[in-house]
Amino acid sequence: MIVEGNGGSGECATTGCMTDLNKKCPSELKFDGGDACKSACDAFGNPEYCCSGAYSSPTACKPSIYSEVFKSACPKSYSYAFDDATSTFTCTGADYTITFCPNSPSLKSSKDPAAESTGESGPDTDSVQAAALASQWLANLATADSTRTQLYSPAQFGFSVIIFLFL
Repeated sequence: MIVEGNGGSGECATTGCMTDLNKKCPSELKFDGGDACKSACDAFGNPEYCCSGAYSSPTACKPSIYSEVFKSACPKSYSYAFDDATSTFTCTGADYTITFCPNSPSLKSSKDPAAESTGESGPDTDSVQAAALASQWLANLATADSTRTQLYSPAQFGFSVIIFLFL
C-alpha cells in the first residue's frame, strides 16, 4: 500500500511499502501457514520485544534482529516502539491517495490512466514509485498483505487506513 498526501501543510511525504513481507518473514514469526507475519512482540510476548516493563524507555528498548528485517524492507516506517523520528511525519488537511497492491500493474492506481497504459511516467507516478522502493514494510504489516487475492469490505478498508495513519 502506498499513501500519498496531496496538498495540506506540514511534512506531507509519500510513504508505504511494496515488499511482501510474508515471503521474508522469519519462520518463528509466521502466522497461519505463512499468510501473515507477526511482530516479535506478538510472537513471543517478551518485554524486550514489546518495549514494556524494564524495556519501556528508548534507552532500554533497542531494535531486535526482527525489527531490523522489517526496517530494511521499509526504511521510512516504524519497526518497533522506539524507532527513530525520521519514520514519522505530520500532514495536516491533506487529501490522500491510497494505492493497494502497487506492485500489481492490473491493480495499480494512477492519477493519469494514460501513463499506466502507455508506460509513460509523470511526476505523480515517479514519486509513488520512488517512495515504494524506499519504504515497503508498514503497509504490508498493517494489512497482513500476502500473495493471495483477498476482497476487503469498506469497514476493513477504513480500519486499515486508520491503523496505517496512526502507526
